[in-house]
Amino acid sequence: MPVDLTPSQALGLWHEVTSQQVQQDGRDLTLRQLAILLEIYLVPPPHTVRGLASKLGVTKPVITRALDTMGELGLVTRMRDDRDRRNVIIKRTVDGALYLERLGDLIIARGRAQTA
Repeated sequence: MPVDLTPSQALGLWHEVTSQQVQQDGRDLTLRQLAILLEIYLVPPPHTVRGLASKLGVTKPVITRALDTMGELGLVTRMRDDRDRRNVIIKRTVDGALYLERLGDLIIARGRAQTA
């Protein structure tokens, strides 16, 4: 279903969703961390630090720092690739999937309220 929003309405929707997510969940992700999380959950695996860095146009240490925090929050896990020990594979977690499912639900609810 297409949704027609003005830029101001779209920003208002994003503002409402992010504010509500922070209030309800308490995990305060940066925009970069959210982009990484969405990439891991919406794009089929495998996901590596090198691949995420390339996709987002940042360095591997930037991704590593973001993943450190996201791992502490239980949103992702990391493990060495058994076939190539230089690679670190990023894995999904149930908690990360639930975080994004709740975020998706918030977007739907706020979008419906805004267009009603």
